[in-house]
Amino acid sequence: MKMLARSVLVMEFFVIGFALLVAKDLSTTNSLYVGTFIALLALISSGLLRYKFGWALGWLTQILLTAYGFFIPTMFILGSLFLGLWVAAIILGRKGEAAKVAQMAQADGTGSGSWKSP
Repeated sequence: MKMLARSVLVMEFFVIGFALLVAKDLSTTNSLYVGTFIALLALISSGLLRYKFGWALGWLTQILLTAYGFFIPTMFILGSLFLGLWVAAIILGRKGEAAKVAQMAQADGTGSGSWKSP
């Protein structure tokens, strides 16, 4: 789950960075600062996903990116897209982890879900 969520946040960082390069002539200086803050928040939260605080920062990044559409209207679309990817990463990550635990429990033979090295 962490790897999928981390991938979404790093992709967000790059997309926002490239969008800021395009939007630098179309927007105000304040909106560029806000976009830079959101991009850095995405990068920082991707590194902090091992803590619960990192997950909260990830959710905050999704909300801020969608709200950034008030500065640059295209960001409503990109923010919604990344919010969908974020939710999908969490849902699919949980399913993948559950399947991995079930597979290890079946291979273990005890059904306890604990994995023992050979």
